[in-house]
Amino acid sequence: MDAAILGIPSDSAAPFRTGSRFGPGAIRSMSAMLRPNGSSRGGVKASDALRVKDVGDCSVVPGNLEETYKQIEAAVGAIVSADVVPMSLGGDHSVTLPQLRAIAQKHGPLSLVRFDSHSDIWDSYFAGKRYSACTPFRRAVEEEIVDRYHSIQIGMRGSLFSPTDVSRSVELGHEVLTSDDVFDLGADRLAERVRARTAGRPVFLNFDMDFIDPESAPGVQTPEAGGFSARQTISILRRLNGINLVGCDVVETNPLYDGPGQMTALLAGTVMAELLALLAEERSSQKAKEKTA
Repeated sequence: MDAAILGIPSDSAAPFRTGSRFGPGAIRSMSAMLRPNGSSRGGVKASDALRVKDVGDCSVVPGNLEETYKQIEAAVGAIVSADVVPMSLGGDHSVTLPQLRAIAQKHGPLSLVRFDSHSDIWDSYFAGKRYSACTPFRRAVEEEIVDRYHSIQIGMRGSLFSPTDVSRSVELGHEVLTSDDVFDLGADRLAERVRARTAGRPVFLNFDMDFIDPESAPGVQTPEAGGFSARQTISILRRLNGINLVGCDVVETNPLYDGPGQMTALLAGTVMAELLALLAEERSSQKAKEKTA
């Protein structure tokens, strides 16, 4: 295989409404609407360029985050050790941390490219708890599995607990682009910023579905008004060529709050299809370079 789709049905660390444990199943169900070739980027079809398999769900222990982390890290580690790119479906945002741990064991500190309306870099949450869906990226910096100076957060918006909500990420070394920044930049210039920031380093791309406005994606864990439309989101993803993708996840899909047409689940599947197409394009580009070398 070139890439493995892994479900991570855990929402034990959700700070608001639970239900994203059912996200992987909902996304798979609606992915029946996606044609075999998915997205086509520059004429490269993912089904032609990649061997992809859905390897099912990893084991989790509801209510026991520590044991769930061990299970996730083992599952992703097995994929990475086989030189396969893990591409995961969450799950609340806490599930990203053990993935980063497993992938960093192979590639070293990762450039983290995050699409999210929240920073998730709190030191603690809920009476001093250090592990939740709100803390994974501070832990990742502390554990030195993320290259903070080559990482970028994209899309932060909404109400704040304090004026330092955004500056905390900057203090950790991340580049931060708020939703307003992204609207001002546009998709092409945003992609240039991502390429400059990651500079060819191994990239883990983390996509929280609440990056998208609840008008287009109501079935998420923690919705925030004022986000991006489905069309704007796809346009951004289709411009992210030239990055060294070694892993990714799409998290926080909550089908319990989705509409009757399950449009959030369909959009989450579409996001993953775009990431598969991104990987296919990069692999095809690399092979072309090797032939001409």
